[in-house]
Amino acid sequence: MQLTIRNLSKTYPNGVKALDDVSLDIPTGMYGLLGPNGAGKSTLMRTLATLQEADSGTAFLDEIDVLQQKDEVRRLLGYLPQEFGVYARISAQKMLDHLAVLKGFSNNRERKEMVDALLQRVNLWDHKKKAVSSYSGGMRQRFGIAQALLGDPKLIIVDEPTAGLDPGERNRFYNLLSEIGENVIVILSTHIVEDVRELCSNMAIIHQGRVQYQGEPHAATSALDGKVWRKSISKAEILDYQNRFHVISNKLVAGKPIIHILNDENPGDGFVATSPDLEDVFFSKILG
Repeated sequence: MQLTIRNLSKTYPNGVKALDDVSLDIPTGMYGLLGPNGAGKSTLMRTLATLQEADSGTAFLDEIDVLQQKDEVRRLLGYLPQEFGVYARISAQKMLDHLAVLKGFSNNRERKEMVDALLQRVNLWDHKKKAVSSYSGGMRQRFGIAQALLGDPKLIIVDEPTAGLDPGERNRFYNLLSEIGENVIVILSTHIVEDVRELCSNMAIIHQGRVQYQGEPHAATSALDGKVWRKSISKAEILDYQNRFHVISNKLVAGKPIIHILNDENPGDGFVATSPDLEDVFFSKILG
């Protein structure tokens, strides 16, 4: 199965162009959609999830027209939005059963088997009687994945799923998403580079509504081999170096800035070569 997006555009009434001629080919497996906040990721996700209209362009899930055949898409879709609302004081088991009814599963026995299997799969079986509103952030995200998996979807969209999770919960979430992504299309929309690096075999970088890169993460980093240079400087020197070099990132290490610059050859001035990583790719694409 493949999701094929061509020339998708969306401008909001306030004039913000959230999507600008977006074209992507998304195959089965984990696909990372990486971009800063406000890049257009959530607009694209909501459009693919049939929650809002595009101004122009097309999107096909194999032969299904995503923009026109919305009911067909919804039968194949699992969606975990950035803000997943839950009902207070309703247990996870009852909530999941209710959502399954809304999805059209009317057979009580089959629905119970499906709900129980999903709670076990996301490691919430021992907490199935607890109210979802009492769950930790990580548990709520695992519940969100459980509801997204109702009905064995072929396209799963998760929007900023690991924001706010502690390292342990994030690792559990990584493992769960990796397992799910073996046989279906999973689109992971995030601004966290580590999420894409850990999970995705294919990716795109989107910024200001436009696709800046699409392909394999390894190919993206390989393209920067021999072009990324590192130097430790003082805080007072940051502006000067930004004026003189193409600085793509700076981070504090032991209170002192370490800058990375993009240059085709050794720039001198005390810079040393460093192996590029996906964070370098990300910043090089969104900073121009």
